[in-house]
Amino acid sequence: MNIEKIRTFRCPVEAAMDVIGGKYKAMILYELIDGKRRYSEIQKGVPQATPRMLSKQLKELEADGIITRTMYPVVPPRTEYSLTELGETLVPILQDLCTWGEHYFRLAGLPVPSDED
Repeated sequence: MNIEKIRTFRCPVEAAMDVIGGKYKAMILYELIDGKRRYSEIQKGVPQATPRMLSKQLKELEADGIITRTMYPVVPPRTEYSLTELGETLVPILQDLCTWGEHYFRLAGLPVPSDED
């Protein structure tokens, strides 16, 4: 965690949005709520993210101490991502965002995507 970076923020919301406000970061974190995921599993959960963008967002989340990356020395190489203790503190926020999103769909008169499965 970069303390100097944090000191440049003028309010806590600005800091929080810097950490989780990337285009796909919240969706990546949502994919990790239930535990460890391999890169390919995260990619399936966030199909609209290009491989380059997904890798970039994962690196940023790791640099901010929100997720951890574990590499296993096997052939072919295996990498897993999981939430850190700090990342776990985001779970209730992500769940609330999901609930709000469902409400938003219903208000718009649209089916909730998770309801269609």
